[in-house]
Amino acid sequence: MSNANPSGTLTGSHYLDGDHACSEGAIAAGCRFASGYPITPSTEVVERLSARFPRVGGRFIQLEDELGASIALLGAVWGGAKACTVTSGPGFSLMMEHIGYAAITETPCVYINVQRAGPSTGLPTQPAQGDMMQARFGSHGDYRLIALCPNSPQECFDLTVEAFNLAEEFRVPVLVMLDEVVGHMTEKVVIPPAEQIKVSERRYTKKKPGEGFKLFEASNGSMVPEMVKAGDGYRIHVTGLTHDERGYPAMNVPTHEKMQLRLQDKIVENADRIVRWEEKDLADAEVVVVSFGITSRVAERAIKAAREQGVKVGSFRLITAWPFPEKQIAELSKKVKAFVVPELNLGQMALEVERVVAGRTKVVPVPHVGGTVHNPETILNKILESVR
Repeated sequence: MSNANPSGTLTGSHYLDGDHACSEGAIAAGCRFASGYPITPSTEVVERLSARFPRVGGRFIQLEDELGASIALLGAVWGGAKACTVTSGPGFSLMMEHIGYAAITETPCVYINVQRAGPSTGLPTQPAQGDMMQARFGSHGDYRLIALCPNSPQECFDLTVEAFNLAEEFRVPVLVMLDEVVGHMTEKVVIPPAEQIKVSERRYTKKKPGEGFKLFEASNGSMVPEMVKAGDGYRIHVTGLTHDERGYPAMNVPTHEKMQLRLQDKIVENADRIVRWEEKDLADAEVVVVSFGITSRVAERAIKAAREQGVKVGSFRLITAWPFPEKQIAELSKKVKAFVVPELNLGQMALEVERVVAGRTKVVPVPHVGGTVHNPETILNKILESVR
């Protein structure tokens, strides 16, 4: 890893909303290209990027729609840039085909999604966390990616840097999944000096053109191939078709199986390195609240109130939604009486908790349709019910 470029990093303490903090995280990570189509509540991300990029040597392009924005992003990456796109709600849905394309072409890129209440146009200016399953399964076929869920403007900065690093390390699309409240919440954000921000650089091959470089060949003990830039003299072919190690279409079952399994295994077998979570008060917990994003902030009040009533309750916050922290939840399920899962949707991640728990203990969803956040008393009541 190298250090962030000091000429672009906005070091110091700042009062930023989550959207703007994402923008600064992208710049610190080395992002110098962004494409987007403004859509509430993510617009502030592209507004800040478009204002900041001219000062740091970057480019922002507003495309005619989200389809153009997401495919322009992928082209920029193959041209050598670190790049991201930004969207919300129905724009995220439109980008799904290109997220699948990024997965099969192993294009390292970042999608920032500031979630709003849906489906469709829904409540454009109000919060939800309804894109969590779409983030995992939205494109067709089998593939794996990484999704991060900040719960504060500080984490919007930190996790956007992390998203770019993970994208480069594993050559996958990485999603930064805010919700409207976190995107528009304004808090103190501390950006360290550039030399303290670690940045993963793209791993380019050391082979020269003509020395047999293969664009999708996993070698040197890694499941992640090295890259080259289009135009540097290498003969490369990048396609969404099933392809061999050279990138040439090879539409047969053995090639498809080999390609698909590597795309999956490079994430699954490295899940322990990728998964991030935050836990509090789990040592004596009989009940664990599993939450993410703004809901984790609301749940803190309910957890405190439950503790004051003598209930041994702890918190497990998802920082990575995908890969899901399966091992950690499974281990907890052997010790606790119940998991309580509040989220701003009708129970998407609760389904994943239920899958991992596999009946070993109770899972109590606390769904909310979005538009507002939970009332903490609603979560508190579910905690109290779960131990009766």
